[in-house]
Amino acid sequence: MRFMMMVKAVEPSGPPPQGLMDAMGVHMQEAISKGTMVMAGGLAPMAQSHRVRLSSGKVSVLDGPFTETKEVVGGFAIMDFKSVEEALQAAKDFIELHKKHWPGWEGESEVRQLFGADDFPPK
Repeated sequence: MRFMMMVKAVEPSGPPPQGLMDAMGVHMQEAISKGTMVMAGGLAPMAQSHRVRLSSGKVSVLDGPFTETKEVVGGFAIMDFKSVEEALQAAKDFIELHKKHWPGWEGESEVRQLFGADDFPPK
């Protein structure tokens, strides 16, 4: 089962401490070695982002930052697990790294299962 795991926090929370980056590097290498990490990455700040919106039949492009945004996705990982429970434990472990290495940081990891064409067979 594949999952997208997104880390969300209030922006700007500043650059992550080096200790967290080092711990995440070890954490990610372990996931790669186990074969559970498919890919991961950090995302640019909202000030460098855009939204393409369809509203009232019109397509528009909005430049960031977006004032109505309270929490933003700062990074993501595509992971491969055998169960939802395994995915949730991995998300807890990832957030524990933040708790340990970035005192005062508050955020969350959203865990969403990915669906493919096989999950929606033709009728």
